Amino acid sequence: MIRKPYTAEGATAIGPYSHAIESNGFIYLSGQTPIDPQTGKIIEGGILVQTEQCFKNLFHVLSAAGLTSDHVIKVNVYLTDMNDFSSMNSVYEKQFSAPYPARTTIGVAALPLGAKVEIEMIAKK
Repeated sequence: MIRKPYTAEGATAIGPYSHAIESNGFIYLSGQTPIDPQTGKIIEGGILVQTEQCFKNLFHVLSAAGLTSDHVIKVNVYLTDMNDFSSMNSVYEKQFSAPYPARTTIGVAALPLGAKVEIEMIAKK
């Protein structure tokens, strides 16, 4: 198996992983937390601004792979508080057009650096 990595300006990795890997025409995007690429810190604010920042970071990675949100086929969303679901969803629905990608939303105990949300994607060339 050949793994082709993508690295994007405007996205931050806080560990030993690639922003995205291409394999067999699929692009697997690592989860992005709401890190401000200028400061390297989680942005201040609630779930709305944190979800927006996650998508900004993810779309930088998609762009580095030569793709757009129209190429996304699957999204996983991780929330530290499931009470934030509807607010996250209000931002999420503006990121894609119908038909929307398949999606799973999972409640988790904690995320890196105290983030409220982390989002990962799979796209197809």
